[in-house]
Amino acid sequence: MLLPGLMGLAHAAAAQALPAGVTASAPSARPAIERQEIRAQLLPRRYTTVAAEIGAKINRLPVPEGGAFKAGQTLVSFDCTLQQAQSRKAEVELQGAEQTLQSNQRLAELHSIGQLELDQSRVAVGKAQADLAATRALLGKCHVAAPFGGRVAEQKVREQQFVQPGQALLDILDDSVLELEFLVPSRWLTWLRVGNSFSIQIDETGKPYPARFIRIGARVDPVSQSVKVAAAINGHFPELIAGMSGRVLITPP
Repeated sequence: MLLPGLMGLAHAAAAQALPAGVTASAPSARPAIERQEIRAQLLPRRYTTVAAEIGAKINRLPVPEGGAFKAGQTLVSFDCTLQQAQSRKAEVELQGAEQTLQSNQRLAELHSIGQLELDQSRVAVGKAQADLAATRALLGKCHVAAPFGGRVAEQKVREQQFVQPGQALLDILDDSVLELEFLVPSRWLTWLRVGNSFSIQIDETGKPYPARFIRIGARVDPVSQSVKVAAAINGHFPELIAGMSGRVLITPP
C-alpha cells in the first residue's frame, strides 16, 4: 500500500510521462456500446398468428408443427355442414324470388298488378342475392389458407376441437430469409452503409455465417449513442432456425 507521499510522486510521474497539453482520459469515456460485445438474434422475415374467423369444429390440420407449407396452401379445415346447408337454403330462396319477379313482370305487362308489387318483388330478389353472398362468404372462412410460404412454429389447437371466432390457431413464420436486429455505435454511421458485409458467430452451431446490412435506423439513441440496424443472412443454411443467437463480427475500417 503506497503512503500518501509516494502516491503523490506516482501521480506526478504519470503526468510528466504525457506530452504537453494532453490529459489522461478514462476508458469509460467511450460509449458503453463500444465496450460491449454486439449480440444478435435470428428472426424470421415474416411471422403471424392465424386465428379463426368463424365458430366451428376443426376437421383437419394438414401441416404438422414444424412442417413447411406454400403460399395459398390450406392450413386449417373446419366442419362447415351448417354453413353449407344455409348456403343451399339461400340459393333456393333466390331462385324462388327470381321466379316471382318474372311472373310479376309478365303480369305488369298485362296490367294485372300494380307497380308496388313489382318493386317489392325486385327488392326480394336483391335481398335473396345479398343473403346468398353472405353465406358464400361464410363458406370461404371454412378453410384457412397460408398468407405466405413458411413453416408452422406452433399449433395452438387440435383436430376435432371447437373454436370461437378470433381464437388463435397457429403461429406461422417465413424462414426463407433469416434477419438480424441489433444496436451499433452511432459513430459507425460515418462508414456504415446498406449492403455492407460482415459475419455472425452463431452460438448453437459454433460457426460463422455471412450477412449484410439491409436497413439502418432513422434515429440515434442519445443516451446509449447507438442506432438500430437490420441485416440478413447471405445464403440458405438448413441448420439455422429462428431464435438462434450469436456474436456479431464487424471490424470498423
